[in-house]
Amino acid sequence: MPANRNALVRYKTLDACLRNRQRKWTLDDLIETVSEALYEYEGLDKGISRRTVQADLQLMRSDKLGYFAPIVVIDKKYYTYADPAYSITNIPLSDGDLSRMNEAVEVLKQFKGFSHFTALNEVVQKLEDYVYSTAQKSIPVIDFEKNDSLKGLHFLDDLYQAVVQKQAVRIQYQSFSARLPNTFVFHVWWLKEFKNRWFAVGMRDGKKNLMHLALDRMLTVDGAPDTDYTPNQHIDPERYYQDVIGVSVSENMRAIVVKLFVTRIHAPYVETKPLHHSQQIVERMADGIVIQLKVQHNFELEKEILGFGEGVQVLGPERLRRIIQQRLQAGLNAYEPVNETPLVGEQ
Repeated sequence: MPANRNALVRYKTLDACLRNRQRKWTLDDLIETVSEALYEYEGLDKGISRRTVQADLQLMRSDKLGYFAPIVVIDKKYYTYADPAYSITNIPLSDGDLSRMNEAVEVLKQFKGFSHFTALNEVVQKLEDYVYSTAQKSIPVIDFEKNDSLKGLHFLDDLYQAVVQKQAVRIQYQSFSARLPNTFVFHVWWLKEFKNRWFAVGMRDGKKNLMHLALDRMLTVDGAPDTDYTPNQHIDPERYYQDVIGVSVSENMRAIVVKLFVTRIHAPYVETKPLHHSQQIVERMADGIVIQLKVQHNFELEKEILGFGEGVQVLGPERLRRIIQQRLQAGLNAYEPVNETPLVGEQ
């Protein structure tokens, strides 16, 4: 039985309420919470009827959606799940579901290779791998890079909704250099990921400079309904990052030509996975290659070069060459043996 978007919002909201055992939920409480969710996600301000919520609860109990939700009423008044660990999000996929998902994967795979659908490639692979591993009851064939222990990832959905719903948020934020957290209103324009670290990009209320706020430095994210959302009207993210590696962009700095010598051992990795889209091979030699980038000089560029250690040498510009040389020397100095003062009586 297909469920429309509004119904899915209702089921998800009811499920969240019934799983929350810190509160006793009457039917009126459920109706009020579902109405608020429909207004927040769908913009429906006419509320929801008692009859609809009662029908939803009965449908969730039944086998029509495959939920078989163990919904019970305590003291003829309070709704909850008999099983505290139950959630409709934990329902295993049926054979029919797997079959339909597999068909969807096959359709989506036809779009792979088209530039307009490049962003779908990883999604399709994840979905295909999930369907296969579920059907075969085996371990996944593909293991994507991820870091589930990163702080702040639970804010992703709230920040995403803030962009979609065009709503300002109030963020409690503490940068690495700050002794105490700071709370301010922020207008999120887009979300940016770099090497598994996520950033909310936008403008602080009352300011004009574009800011990148790392999710792992956020302590709280709440709505700011008292502040009108300031939309992005002139910045194209793709063009904004075109001259940088990473997220550190200077609006006043021009891109420079960076020439790097890459040793023969590291050359295949750099050729198959370019450091930047501007990368070009300008010379091939027996002991390596010379590549050229056109990028801004930022922290991420230095870190990328240092990551290759002795495998990459900066040929120019001279300023970048000196900085990398100094940082490598500082790293070498850190491994120098410490001259300890001998104790009295020692020879």
